[in-house]
Amino acid sequence: MHVRSRLWLTILSLFLTLWLISGFLPLSAVNQIILTLVSVVAAGLVLWYQWRCLSSRRDIPENVGDDGLPPEYFQGHVLLVAGNSDAWFEPGQAYRETASGWYLRVDTPEQMRILAERLSYSRPALCGQVVVMLGLLPEQHTSDEAFLSWLRNWQRAVMQCRQWLNTMPPVLVTLMVSGPSPQNTSLNKHSAHWFTLTPDLSGMHIRLTEAGAIPAEEWLRECDAASRLRCVSELLWLNAMLSWYNRVTDALTDICRQEHFYFRPVAVGFCLTSVAARPGNLWQQQLTSLTVLPPPAGVSSQALPLPDILLSGIPRHRGLSHWHRLCLQTGAIVGVFLLLAMLASFMNNQRLVRSVGEHLTAWHRMRGYSSESKKTALQRLQADSQLLNDWQQRGVPQRYGLGLYQGMWLIPPVERATGEWIAPLPPRPVIQKVTQTPKMVRLNSLALFDAGKWTLKPGATKWLVNALVDIKAKAGWLIVVSGHTDNTGDPQRNQALSLKRAEAVRDWMRDTGDIPQSCFAVQGYGESRPVAPNETAEGRARNRRVEISLVPQADACRLPDITRAP
Repeated sequence: MHVRSRLWLTILSLFLTLWLISGFLPLSAVNQIILTLVSVVAAGLVLWYQWRCLSSRRDIPENVGDDGLPPEYFQGHVLLVAGNSDAWFEPGQAYRETASGWYLRVDTPEQMRILAERLSYSRPALCGQVVVMLGLLPEQHTSDEAFLSWLRNWQRAVMQCRQWLNTMPPVLVTLMVSGPSPQNTSLNKHSAHWFTLTPDLSGMHIRLTEAGAIPAEEWLRECDAASRLRCVSELLWLNAMLSWYNRVTDALTDICRQEHFYFRPVAVGFCLTSVAARPGNLWQQQLTSLTVLPPPAGVSSQALPLPDILLSGIPRHRGLSHWHRLCLQTGAIVGVFLLLAMLASFMNNQRLVRSVGEHLTAWHRMRGYSSESKKTALQRLQADSQLLNDWQQRGVPQRYGLGLYQGMWLIPPVERATGEWIAPLPPRPVIQKVTQTPKMVRLNSLALFDAGKWTLKPGATKWLVNALVDIKAKAGWLIVVSGHTDNTGDPQRNQALSLKRAEAVRDWMRDTGDIPQSCFAVQGYGESRPVAPNETAEGRARNRRVEISLVPQADACRLPDITRAP
């Protein structure tokens, strides 16, 4: 269930990440694609790793079932009984329950790791209540070297539990041997005395239900005369036990510190009770080295007493159940998503406010500029107004939402700014008076007249007919006929000759074209207006000419067949 929860959390994280990228973050399309691919690949790798963990989880042996585990609402300590654990349980018994603790039997160091893993998956709320009870029975071991190796394996197993329990579990060491006399060895589990060594108290203390922990010397002084001998013998036995324990732990500490898995127990409990013993055991070896005489081997067929009285001083805390932890992790992921989404929404709204504000500022600065500049600024404001009104009617996009939308405060100033616009009046039409230049027909005098004459030659008709056609096309215009000569001869005579020739052309047009004489103006300029130099024959030929000009002049003349509109 634990790995499945992680699968669910990974999928949820991927979904919310993709939603954040596509729906909230102000990213370009290319950046969105890149982040989406990175998120999908990363989530795929995590899911693959979690699936492998789930597959390996199925390989855990089922010899440690959930039936022997305490219920998740259990309030006491959960003790993993390691070491010589079989002495505390009946044959085939997997656990023992008391008011203060739930004792789980652990037969091998490998089973301790499996049991810790099972607890972390099935009862995560109890992980903070787990205590490792390392039971030491020197009467069941015969070799110091084998005992130290056996003890190192248990210490390694305890260190491995930290991986699954998320912390180093407290370790309670219980050391039990048979008492010095039949009265001592017959003590049952209800009357057995527990002596303890703890870091917070100096010296050996005895744990009594009615008095708590009191120093061993004070307990000895309070013993009555009938039980004083038994109390003294117990203290002597305890001193021997403490000496043996210190010798073993000193040797073990030197080894374990080199291997970096040394730990200190939270308490060491000593108890004198009947313990099944092997011949030549470590406890006999210890007493022989002190007293020369070996003690008799103990015999016991009952389960050893449990150290319930020692549990009150061991700290514990209530953990979170699987569902509580899943809800908290889900809430944390959703909370992070909402925080990032609100941050992105805030950034998007700030960009919107900044953009519209810049458009408003640009509009207000356009008062002294041309209409084209104002028109561009107005178009931006109108686009902003249309966008904001559309969002107001159809709904705000989610990238601006989550309660942070600021667009509704931008609508009034934008509408006021667009309402200030007054379209400029169209410019007055400019009536351009087109002054048409007089149309001029220039005729060579030699083609019309003989030299020095002003009578038209017989062949001049074809030239005059063409000129008459142009004149008839401009009916009603003033016809100006002007004569010109070169500078050959007397100027006065040339002026008179030019006038006569102009009058001859006028008379022909008047008679031939039926044009009233009032439509003509006749002028003779002589040699005063040359169009070419008179030094060459070609120039003089160009200067001898008759020019017919049409000048637009209202009511200059009216042809007989033309009737003007009223």
